[in-house]
Amino acid sequence: MSKDMGGRDLRIVFLGDSFTQGVGDPEYRGWVGRVMADCWAGLAAGPDGVTAFNLGVRRNTSADVLARCWAETAVRALPGADNRLVLSVGSNDAVEEDGRVRVAPDACLANVTALLDGARERGLAPLVVGPPPVVGAGAPHLERLLALADGIAGVCAGRGVPFVGVTRELAADPVWTAEALAGDGAHPGAGGYRRLADLVLRGGFRDWPAEHHPLVGTGLT
Repeated sequence: MSKDMGGRDLRIVFLGDSFTQGVGDPEYRGWVGRVMADCWAGLAAGPDGVTAFNLGVRRNTSADVLARCWAETAVRALPGADNRLVLSVGSNDAVEEDGRVRVAPDACLANVTALLDGARERGLAPLVVGPPPVVGAGAPHLERLLALADGIAGVCAGRGVPFVGVTRELAADPVWTAEALAGDGAHPGAGGYRRLADLVLRGGFRDWPAEHHPLVGTGLT
């Protein structure tokens, strides 16, 4: 992607859970920091540059993200700027606690739908990254998460929103799985987040901010 922003004020809000936050990375960059660095290394953030806001919160489900997103994005996006939203939820939704998943699949998809529709209503062009697997939760979690990821992809397709699938690839990735199991069973280290960042970049993120979006400049509500 070109580093020449041509005076454009690009603001990208990353909403999600601990994987978005980058928990477990000894370099404190996670996949969000690596993606941003790969796209715009050397470009100073500011009025004519790029600003990234990492709003990942540990243990957040899609319901938690939906409950906090608009208050948090409203103070970071600006009318007239190129405001973008990157969403990644679902990993915590599919975790089983006390014999039931934290958020039922249908409810998760409804939350994603509300997030995408709400983003567009507010002039935020969205992109969705699929939910990473919680390796230590075992095969049942992965089975639920793969089905959920397919459902999220379907919601995105129906709304013309870019979707980057990562669930299946990371579940089979030896670096991601080894680092997660060596840690808390969920979060990888620097190598795993590098793998996730590469999937996001190859999945379309690198060119996405340069694409014109009809919502740009429409303002916020």
